[in-house]
Amino acid sequence: WMLFTDDESKGSPTPEALRALSRKTHQTLKRVTRNFEQFEFNTIISSLMEMMNEMYRARDNGAVGSAEWREAKEIYLKMLAPVAPHISEELWADLGNKTSIHTQLWPQVNEDAARDDEITLPIQINGKIKERLTVPAGTSEEEIKRLVLANPTIQSILEGNTPKKLIVVPGKMISIVL
Repeated sequence: WMLFTDDESKGSPTPEALRALSRKTHQTLKRVTRNFEQFEFNTIISSLMEMMNEMYRARDNGAVGSAEWREAKEIYLKMLAPVAPHISEELWADLGNKTSIHTQLWPQVNEDAARDDEITLPIQINGKIKERLTVPAGTSEEEIKRLVLANPTIQSILEGNTPKKLIVVPGKMISIVL
């Protein structure tokens, strides 16, 4: 209630803060939509709480009043409406809307906004995680393999030996078999 009714701006937002808010909004929308479709209601509230935390960070970074802030508030209320209909209706009206939130269409996920800029992949050696590698999203498998083999921690574990297998599971993990 406080976040939606107390729109105090705390400076001007950085592009990174606005991008983070937009990313979290659409990632949460994607997850909550899937959870509703799969009848996994227990995880919806935790997803909304995570987004609320991001909204507090964005507010503290000056996002109030931006298009991203308005979009985050509207999408948040639409996701909240099925599980907390009364408070979402009240806050929806407080945003200046004349029609009920329960007559609104479900928002669409913007896949570009939801996409992570970088990912962190755990590196397993013989089944045990030894290191993590952070790379830009969309990095090729060959580049990931090159970065793994150039990593100082991995080099010290390999001790100059060539791995029997180096498996990259895209977006998930890297596995080395000695």
